[in-house]
Amino acid sequence: MCWHYGGDPGLLFFVLPALAFSLYARARVSVAVRRYSRVMSSAGRTGAQVVAELLRRAGVLGVRVSRTPGKLSDRYDPRRRVVRLSPAVHDGFSVAALGVAAHEVGHAIQRAVGYGPLVLRNGLAPAVGFGSQLAVPLFFLGLVFSWDPLLNLGLLLMLGVVAFAVVTLPVEYDASGRALAELEAGGYLRTEEEVRAVRAVLSAAALTYVAALAVALAQLLRMLLLARSRRD
Repeated sequence: MCWHYGGDPGLLFFVLPALAFSLYARARVSVAVRRYSRVMSSAGRTGAQVVAELLRRAGVLGVRVSRTPGKLSDRYDPRRRVVRLSPAVHDGFSVAALGVAAHEVGHAIQRAVGYGPLVLRNGLAPAVGFGSQLAVPLFFLGLVFSWDPLLNLGLLLMLGVVAFAVVTLPVEYDASGRALAELEAGGYLRTEEEVRAVRAVLSAAALTYVAALAVALAQLLRMLLLARSRRD
């Protein structure tokens, strides 16, 4: 087995471009958040206040809001029913803070209404979290030792990672759509500039999930090419 680009074309033609796209997507999020964190919302609400008010408006009860350390560490914890906001979002008055906070509310609403793709993603999450760590090592062990069961297990686990990434896309885009709709309906976005700013932040964040799918799919294609070349 040759471990260079010539012996691993999938690395050069699939994985490296996908990783470059992922870096671009992350940079775009950072730029959008940094830019619109300097644009203060005319609603005069912090991210934490917006979460509490939107949850109440949507009739979603029993969900708490907490401040969590880190940058861009915002997430909805469905197990504990907590919207965890980074300090900049929890305490921020910017349109970026409102957009990120409302996005997490979107996930809480999805759970409350039993949104199908979210239910499926949550069901896949435990197995995929385990498989994403082992897929590539198991595959390459199977490749090195010419043991098809291990190689096929790696491929199967990576297929699960791809499936999870596919299911995640509608979940994230739907949460962003709900966020924008709730912010507009509640009167939190009072100018067209604010609407465009929130849409830009949410679109940039969504692109990172497209990039995650691209990376997973690229890795799967690479593994399939290597498996085929070994068997030929």
